[in-house]
Amino acid sequence: MFGRLGAPEIILILVVIILLFGAKKLPDMARSLGKSARILKSEAKAMKDDKSAAPADPPTTGEQSASQRTIQAAPGDVTSSRPVAEPTDTTKR
Repeated sequence: MFGRLGAPEIILILVVIILLFGAKKLPDMARSLGKSARILKSEAKAMKDDKSAAPADPPTTGEQSASQRTIQAAPGDVTSSRPVAEPTDTTKR
């Protein structure tokens, strides 16, 4: 449709991007895009692992009870994972 992009066209596109966003913001934007991609990849892997392990692994009564689950921190977050108690019945008052 548009043909092939050569070196002059790519250089022109990069110059326009630098003029639009500024040279100082580009590294920050690239860094945040990389973090987002990493988080998305880890969440997709966790969902895949949960889906494949859920039917095979019955709930255990070891350290973590059925009413608690662990919330994991995002990559690069300084807080650690912590167990969270969830109410089993929300109709109680």
